[in-house]
Amino acid sequence: MTKATLTLTDTLRDYVVANGSEPDEILRDLIAETERVLPDVAGLQIAPEQAAFMTLLTRILGARNAVEIGTFTGLSSIAIARGLPEDGRLICFDISDEFTSVARRYWARAGLTDRIELRLGPATEMLATLPAEPHLDLVFIDADKTGYLDYWQQIVPRMRPGGLILVDNVLRHGHIVDPAPTDPNTVAMIEFNRRVLDDPRVESVLVPIADGLTIARRL
Repeated sequence: MTKATLTLTDTLRDYVVANGSEPDEILRDLIAETERVLPDVAGLQIAPEQAAFMTLLTRILGARNAVEIGTFTGLSSIAIARGLPEDGRLICFDISDEFTSVARRYWARAGLTDRIELRLGPATEMLATLPAEPHLDLVFIDADKTGYLDYWQQIVPRMRPGGLILVDNVLRHGHIVDPAPTDPNTVAMIEFNRRVLDDPRVESVLVPIADGLTIARRL
């Protein structure tokens, strides 16, 4: 019994992944290609254990209408789309044709192209094209940190009651508790976390998986 979350060593994390969240061949190939072709930004990819968690959460929720803000090379979108029913739909917003070209290949390989729609362009503008009424079951935010608050304000009114918003990188690799942060992304995340906590439209929990994942439920 412990009152604190266990710190994961590399060996223990390998055990966690191997026992319940082991990537299949498609995801292993995607992870390897991302690291090989895009080594300088491969850290933008979510962790395998987070991908497995998101697939299961999508299934538990029974989500049919989902949105992803920030797709990169497609690991998180595959994770969400695999949790959707056959008639489910995931709309992905991203600004990079280069990164998402990798994602598109792996969506096809995973047999998910009929569930995923990619819309390229600034997310702030693209989100405004979504229907204004509450209709979304699941949203995953993993893009530019300084834009999180704007995305949040556009997304929350579009969530149906009981819908979930997942927000990545809310711990900023531990820098979220720096006494005097100067990095604009960390500063933005500190403000974002405070605003989510104070938002009466949702109830939320911050889960220490990977780089921190906020799960907010629309009331």
